[in-house]
Amino acid sequence: MLALFALLVGAAVYAVIAERRTLLHWAVQPKALRLAAIILPALAVAWAVVILATYRSLRPSTARAWQRLVGVGAVLALIGVVAAPLSVASRYAMVQKDMVEHIFAKKESKSATRPTKVTVEDPWAGQDRVNVLLLGGDGGHDRIGIRPDSIITASIDTRTGDTVLFSLPRNLRKIPFPKDSVLADAYPNGIYAGPGDQLEWMLNSIYENVPDQHPDLLDSDNPGADATKLAVSGALGLRIDYYVLVNLKAFEQLIDAFGGITVNVNYPVPKGGSEEEGLKPGGWIQPGPNQHLDGFDALWFARGRWGLDDYQRMLRQRCVIKAIIDQADPIKVLTRFEAIAKSSKDLVFTDIPQSMLPAFVDLSLKVKRAKVTSVAFTNKIISPWEPNYDEIHAMVQEGLRKSANASSSSSSITDSLEDACAYRPRRP
Repeated sequence: MLALFALLVGAAVYAVIAERRTLLHWAVQPKALRLAAIILPALAVAWAVVILATYRSLRPSTARAWQRLVGVGAVLALIGVVAAPLSVASRYAMVQKDMVEHIFAKKESKSATRPTKVTVEDPWAGQDRVNVLLLGGDGGHDRIGIRPDSIITASIDTRTGDTVLFSLPRNLRKIPFPKDSVLADAYPNGIYAGPGDQLEWMLNSIYENVPDQHPDLLDSDNPGADATKLAVSGALGLRIDYYVLVNLKAFEQLIDAFGGITVNVNYPVPKGGSEEEGLKPGGWIQPGPNQHLDGFDALWFARGRWGLDDYQRMLRQRCVIKAIIDQADPIKVLTRFEAIAKSSKDLVFTDIPQSMLPAFVDLSLKVKRAKVTSVAFTNKIISPWEPNYDEIHAMVQEGLRKSANASSSSSSITDSLEDACAYRPRRP
């Protein structure tokens, strides 16, 4: 009996250490998760039957009452040691299955911009990089009225995981759609280049306005996200493959589920407040190195703008992304799994298909070990009101070249997030 227990423990340890990649692949496939949710309780029952049968066959017929009591206690302990983890794992499998099916696109979902030539065998369709648009904005399941606060493209080298984050200001204007897109004909002079409300000329208005103005132009389950992908593609000169929208209303729940994040705070960051309405912040995140922030403070660290500008906020948002990449500890994820899964269902929307998840698992493991650099298109680099998109495209290509060539000299436009997010207290 002890030998069987040792064998089971050894098999579990081996699977975690030697077959980690396989286990992670199973963890993002609904069919495998459903099967696991059925098999694990069956194993628990089988283990209990084996223990009970062994005890009955070995129990001395002349055992005293206290000896029988000790024996029953030992049997229950042995059953619990294995059955309890298997039961928890079965519940986790169902929670994970529900989360994967809820968040990630099914085969029949519609997208006007998602790659069509990818396969499970060739998930990147022969491309050296995959470009994922990261959007942060307020909105619920109906995705109505979203104006993204955060617009960042992660360009990831599919071989090494080296990543460049391109941050675009939300007030970027006159953006040309790619020439081969249906929106290029609808907006031949760039987006909102004419007269009218200047707020409607900005990049962050596209998610809401393009579907309102052309409701049937994009055949998509989420035309706002597809329109924004095409706009960012035109702005950067990169094909945007997928998007991930983070609902900032639930962001703090996810950070709390992770146990918080640790960042360097170089100047006071406001919690709330509105200069337009004359409302002062309700508090401040004070400067200091290695500040541990809970979900509420992490949200305001990423969003706070009272007395500051969008460009300082863009840097802080990239530092939050870096902190999540660096501090996403698998043990923390495991111990807080149900809380993370619950918050994620209300937090994330994406057009990444379920079939692509194993490939993204492999890529995420590379990203965690790789270098992350960034390019922020602030008003010190470009004019968001009269942008030169040829120059922006050239800067994007320079950033990608610098990322690919580890021995290259530093660039005037790229920065290492390690340096950019370091503790260097300064006046805002």
